[in-house]
Amino acid sequence: MSVSVKLKHLRISPRKVRLVADLIRGKDVSQAKSVLDFTVKKSSLHLKKLLNSAIAAAKNDFSLDEKDLYISKITVDEGPRLKRWRARARGRAAEILKRTSHITLVLDKKEKADKKTKKHKKMEPSHRQEIRQKEKLKEKAEQKSSKLVARKTGKKDKIS
Repeated sequence: MSVSVKLKHLRISPRKVRLVADLIRGKDVSQAKSVLDFTVKKSSLHLKKLLNSAIAAAKNDFSLDEKDLYISKITVDEGPRLKRWRARARGRAAEILKRTSHITLVLDKKEKADKKTKKHKKMEPSHRQEIRQKEKLKEKAEQKSSKLVARKTGKKDKIS
């Protein structure tokens, strides 16, 4: 069950809001809250309010537990731009764009994996083969070096 909330016409540039949104994307709700608490950006306050709103909606509307939620999607889009003018030299004017943001936050419930379908982290076959090849090369190098030492010392013992 996904819960979607939106914040429109936030008077912060989308480029600046995306910096904070990227920090919390894909995280658990509790982790995201703590990240937002310690982020020193103006947009982190607004994102935290939006996150709290989404959590409240999930609890009240869908009866979901806060511990089971994570941020599945967060997008920051550009809203309408306010156009202002600034006086410049020789009677000219320069346009100033005051950008706004639209933020969409989607929370989803974590899927718990069954014990039967749970996959353990295993090395890929190609990675295992590379490790074996490296070990074989090391063994061959050790054998060659021990044979060279035996030749220099004049010993003709069989070395395994």
